[in-house]
Amino acid sequence: MGLKVTVLGCGGSAGVPTLGGQDGRGDWGHCDPGQPLNRRTRSSILIDGEHGGRLLVDAGPDLRAQLLRNGVGRIDALFITHAHADHVMGLDEVRPLNRALGAAIPVYATSDTMDALKVRFDYIFRSPTPPVFFRPALTPHIIHPGEVVEMAGMEVTLFRQDHKVMETIGLRLGSFAYSTDVVAMPAESMSVLQGVDTWIVGCFQRHPHAVHAHLDLVQQWRRHLQPRRTILTHMGQDLDWDWMSRNLPDGLEAAYDGMVLEL
Repeated sequence: MGLKVTVLGCGGSAGVPTLGGQDGRGDWGHCDPGQPLNRRTRSSILIDGEHGGRLLVDAGPDLRAQLLRNGVGRIDALFITHAHADHVMGLDEVRPLNRALGAAIPVYATSDTMDALKVRFDYIFRSPTPPVFFRPALTPHIIHPGEVVEMAGMEVTLFRQDHKVMETIGLRLGSFAYSTDVVAMPAESMSVLQGVDTWIVGCFQRHPHAVHAHLDLVQQWRRHLQPRRTILTHMGQDLDWDWMSRNLPDGLEAAYDGMVLEL
């Protein structure tokens, strides 16, 4: 048995649809509201390792609904790519996961990200209160790009990504890699990605964006790396599912909430 990756959410920071719209039921932009695969919650994945460990990557504000929808009642570790709100504001939801595990959950992040988490969620890092866990409990582990770190029993290679407003961290496990919130990829990180087979990568829209990759940029990276399968995530209202189905070339596809990859 290999890795199983579940795309819990594949939307941008405001999701699709965003709040608003003429009737107050959402602004869909160029996305067809009649296509269910256009409905995107904030970006996160769950990785099930070959030995049974479960690693949650990011914990956005939609986390509770995402875990319920996908039947996830336990995780073994949490990895945070960066401290933006759409990747961390669901951290309070881990309390039932503490109860399932019976312990504080190890969380892996850079020192800058961990400092931000400790300011926003100081109570999560206090002494755990088993078995009831009347507050969530995380045990901090500082990581650095370029390291190989064991998380949930998996050897994870970490690499640096440029999000312009801050650095984010991508990860690679064997032939799989995940890169969200990136607009420029350092040369050493492209080296880490060489030989990847399946790559989930952030792509916010069709046209250039200040802090996120767009479709042509992802295509450039893809031509350089030549993965067998490239899957877009962190998508905004500009990227309609049916348009992408008609226009994306072979080997490039869009993620959808609930997508499962068996690797």
